[in-house]
Parts: sequence; structure tokens; C-alpha cells
Amino acid sequence: MPKALSQQERASIQTRLKAEAAQCLQTWGVKKTTVDELVRRVNIPKGTFYLFYPSKEMLFFDVLMEFHDEIQHSLITTLENTEQPLGVEPLTAILFDLFKHIEGSFLATLIQRQDLELLIRKLPPEVIAQHMQTDDLNMDRFLSFLPVQLDEAQLTIFSGALRAAFLMMLHTKEIGASVFDDVMRLLLRGIVSQILEEGKQ
Repeated sequence: MPKALSQQERASIQTRLKAEAAQCLQTWGVKKTTVDELVRRVNIPKGTFYLFYPSKEMLFFDVLMEFHDEIQHSLITTLENTEQPLGVEPLTAILFDLFKHIEGSFLATLIQRQDLELLIRKLPPEVIAQHMQTDDLNMDRFLSFLPVQLDEAQLTIFSGALRAAFLMMLHTKEIGASVFDDVMRLLLRGIVSQILEEGKQ
């Protein structure tokens, strides 16, 4: 039976678990990272791990959502501090910078190894549904900075279009590493142009 933990101990363990999980995802991915490895790195009993998470997948998802929230916060902060009108080119540049930040993270490694798909399959459907709903709300906030108005169906489609563009990292080799950034800019520019065009109708 794991010992009772103080609030400070719980916070410290959870922070360390997330940090080690992110490192393991970057190095080994979902399949090769075990609960045994995680508790060894954090130096806690295995039973203590399950006081925090029912599975390694839920820990990984927590890490993923924390990174997702950081990205969203960075995007909103950039939009709030942008003084020029948010037309096609400035918005494309902002989204491309966001993509480059993700490209250098553990999330890009997950996508390229197809571990993200594996992780999603292991999660309860209600967890994924909640994330999708939150993603749409974040897209709504993003669009609130633009001089357009979209209905709920359009909002969902454009949210999906941006996710699809970022998932192109799965196919960097097939697209060609030398042209990949230019292809990403082109797709993002197309999505942004469509958002602004449809929002005027």
C-alpha cells in the first residue's frame, strides 16, 4: 500500500512524472516506454504511479494536453500582441511559426513514429471526445481575433483542416524534406485564405 503523500509531495511527483514521460516519448515513444521505466526514473514505487494515473497512456495524454495548452496560449498571446491587421500573410506566418515550434518537440516525434495514433487508440473515447470539443472551443477563440464570422459547421471543418495540415508531419519523407516547409506554408495559406473568404459571406 503506497504511503500517504502530502500535497507538496503529490505536486512534486506529478511534475517529475510529466517531465520524465515527455523525455521518454521523445527518446523511445509510446510502445517502448513502460510504467516500470517511468517509476524507476522518478524513484517511486509502482503502486504510487497508479495513485496519479490509471495507465501510462493517460500520463502521456496529460503531457500532450499540457503541451497543447502551452501552444494555444502562445498562439493567443501572439494574436493579442499583433499590431498589424490579421490578413492572409500575417496569419500564415503566425501559424507556420507555431508549426515550427511543434516540429522541434516530442509531439513531432510522436506523429512521425505514428505513436500518436497508437496513443489515441488506447484512450477512452470520452477522453478523446472532450479533447475534440476543447479544440473547437480554442479554434473559436482563435477566430475571434479575425474580422470574420463562421457558423458551427465551418468552425469544425477549419479546426479539422488545421489538424490535418499539422499531421502532414507523418509524410515528411514522401513529400520531400527539402520542400516540406514550403508545402506547409502553401497549405496553411490556403486554409487561412478560405477562412477569411468564407467568413465574409
